[in-house]
Amino acid sequence: MKRNYTFILLLVCAFASAQNINDVLRLSGEGSYGTARFQGLNGAFGALGGDMSSLNINPAGSAVFNNSLLSLTGSNYNIKNDSRYFNGSRSTSLNSLDLNQVGGVFVFKSTNSNSPWRKLALAFNYDLVKNFDDDLLVSGNSDQGIDNYFLDLANGVPFGPLLIQDGEYIEEAYLDIGSTLGFVDQQAFLGYYGGIIDPVDFSDDNNTDYISNAKYGTVNQDYSQITTGYNSKFTANLASQYGDNLYLGASLNIHSVFLDKLTQLSERGFDADSEIQTITFDNLLRTQGNGFSFSLGAIGKLNENFRIGGSYQSPTWYNLSDETTQKIYSDLADSDISFINFNIINIYEDYTIKIPGKLTGSLAMIFGKNGLLSFDYSYQDMSKAELRPGSDPSFASENDFISDKLSTVSTFRLGGEYRIEALSLRAGYRFEQSPYANGGTIGDLNGYSGGIGYNFGGSRLDLSYNYSTQDINKQLFDVGLPTPASITNKNSVVSLGYTLNF
Repeated sequence: MKRNYTFILLLVCAFASAQNINDVLRLSGEGSYGTARFQGLNGAFGALGGDMSSLNINPAGSAVFNNSLLSLTGSNYNIKNDSRYFNGSRSTSLNSLDLNQVGGVFVFKSTNSNSPWRKLALAFNYDLVKNFDDDLLVSGNSDQGIDNYFLDLANGVPFGPLLIQDGEYIEEAYLDIGSTLGFVDQQAFLGYYGGIIDPVDFSDDNNTDYISNAKYGTVNQDYSQITTGYNSKFTANLASQYGDNLYLGASLNIHSVFLDKLTQLSERGFDADSEIQTITFDNLLRTQGNGFSFSLGAIGKLNENFRIGGSYQSPTWYNLSDETTQKIYSDLADSDISFINFNIINIYEDYTIKIPGKLTGSLAMIFGKNGLLSFDYSYQDMSKAELRPGSDPSFASENDFISDKLSTVSTFRLGGEYRIEALSLRAGYRFEQSPYANGGTIGDLNGYSGGIGYNFGGSRLDLSYNYSTQDINKQLFDVGLPTPASITNKNSVVSLGYTLNF
């Protein structure tokens, strides 16, 4: 009964924070999701408007609509990861299906012929900003075992406070250390009772030096990471046409975030005289919360053939909560170690992430009814991203690290559409610069798209294919295992959309 009571107490406890730059990068950037037409042009809609997902680039885009309409889009996502780690290589592929866009716009034309305000547009749209569904496998013979993770964290931690007290269950001690001493001490506790590390001097409660119980020159590691979830955005938009050539708009955006990330590491192939022959270490992170942002924009017609656009997207403020659970096993683990499992949950204090604002400039060429070309350029300074509250010493330190490691991000989008009566053919290209100043931890993103649409008069059906690739150097753990796995990430999205005019 006492073990169940421990779990209930846990739900009202707050734990020391371990959020870092990875949480910031997870929420930054936007994929070329949205309507199938939007994806067909790879999102180059800043000076075009007239598409529900164009509101993500420029909120003035809804004023371009000539009539009210409803739009919905479903997509199939295929994610492929090719990994290389020491002497090993692995490949994975994952498919998922989602209704990624639903929205509508209501256009009210002015009844006053003397007013320069020609029409008013009120739009509501749901879009998937990021699809977190992913599957990654990494394997190789490494000279950096998970014992280094625990050693790096434990060295400097006094041994005495890690010991289980008389009458205390192991999971109670694990939770109490996490809530009172923090994440680092909790991991030192887990490493010790998991049998991975020992103090140099058992008799000294003030001992702060630890040694590994694993012996190896190289160890075979199998690492998997499975993520599910999304970052979505609901937009309420108001826009208007002034005169014949100017469109103005503003949007309020509500963001929703949900993420489950499960990582599993197994090690084997230790030296023959090593007391440890097997280690497994599993971690589950759940992140959920909401965010807020706003955007302002304008589109101007220079003449019948040229349009320009400009927009400002405010910083996005996310209020998030994290829960983590862990499991560990080795040949030397404490006999009760199995009671620390995925039913024992660390609940962290809520925190805030600020993703910096973005500026976008756009140019489009319209060739009458024959087609168009469109170009967008966006600028965002990721070095200004922040974890809050900044008064938290660990957040202040991490913010300094973010400011040092991240840099400005330039994004280019180019799209074109060619019309043959009711049939439209589309293509697009996207380049997104690495958010890292060194350009190596996460590489530049390159994306290509194509699409086709058919206009039935009162409705339109669109189909698109969007492909992007990006190289990533991923550390399996934040400390202790410095050699990253080299990953090539390939995303393919096939989308089918339907638009109904009324």
